[in-house]
Amino acid sequence: MRATSLTLVLLAALAAGCAGNQGGQPQAGDTRFVAGDGTMQVFAAADRKSAPAVEGTTLDGSSASLAAHKGKVVVLNFWASWCGPCRGEAPTLKDVAAKTKSSGVEFLGVDFKDRQADAQAFERTEQTGYPSIFDQPGKVALSFQGTVPPAAIPSTLIIDKQGRIAARALGAVKYSDLMSTLTKVRDE
Repeated sequence: MRATSLTLVLLAALAAGCAGNQGGQPQAGDTRFVAGDGTMQVFAAADRKSAPAVEGTTLDGSSASLAAHKGKVVVLNFWASWCGPCRGEAPTLKDVAAKTKSSGVEFLGVDFKDRQADAQAFERTEQTGYPSIFDQPGKVALSFQGTVPPAAIPSTLIIDKQGRIAARALGAVKYSDLMSTLTKVRDE
């Protein structure tokens, strides 16, 4: 009986340690994983914040930036090859990117806290059809702090034609949610 009680106390202590700060968004420097359910949260036009500057070297060695897509709707997806939900949502992102490209929607990935060789292998396997910035140190992700928790992966943002954050999803996006929200923002 005593061993069982001690085991329960140790399990409770472990659970409390894993739970950490339950007070909403992680604090600066907090790198614990943040799970989301992939639900799109749309921001009213009057409440939208400008997206920070995003630029960097892509996994294929070229350069990419959010500014290069000025005047277009951009889907910005934070992912990593080691992230199971990222792998799960990759076909959805690829499909929506292909279906919306002709209507002026652009996709840009941000490979976050990853090994470059692993990320390149992921890209070869998934063949997303859009570039991804290699952001191993997480600087791009940190520039969105306040909108996207630094450890929320995958995360997807929809940037409107004025360069403002129109919507976000924390967690793997669902096809119907992404497509309907993207269509709404594109048609504004």
